[in-house]
Amino acid sequence: MELHNLKPAKGSTHKGIRIGRGEASGKGGTSTKGNKGGQSRAGYKSKKAHEGGQMPIQRRIPKRGFTNINRVEYKVLNLGQIDQLAEKYSLTEFSLQNLYINGLISQFDNLKVLGNGEIKGKFTFKVNAVSEKAKAAIEAAGGSVEIIK
Repeated sequence: MELHNLKPAKGSTHKGIRIGRGEASGKGGTSTKGNKGGQSRAGYKSKKAHEGGQMPIQRRIPKRGFTNINRVEYKVLNLGQIDQLAEKYSLTEFSLQNLYINGLISQFDNLKVLGNGEIKGKFTFKVNAVSEKAKAAIEAAGGSVEIIK
């Protein structure tokens, strides 16, 4: 066996179908593409949300409301959750970095402490925002709150 007499294995190659080479080929006429129009042409690409002449859904459904570009999204931490989290992750300080390391928030989240529930331990908080009720409860329990930007 040498390079000049190598052949593919028997049955591994197939003869290509000759499309659009006359009626006698069995694949002439419309060349297996249906009828005329854009879809039978090369390079056809349908538009996103095109519904074939029917009014598209984004025009049938009315617009409602608006999105406030100045809104600040916060991850919320209630006072009722703090004792459980402190016990589970052995935390005494609730800072963005500590919570990120333990996988409780993502790196760029803002954190706000709310006053739902009760706090029993003495904890330090370094968060982006805190409600008045939560701040009063934390300081009454002997903890401290620091607001960071």
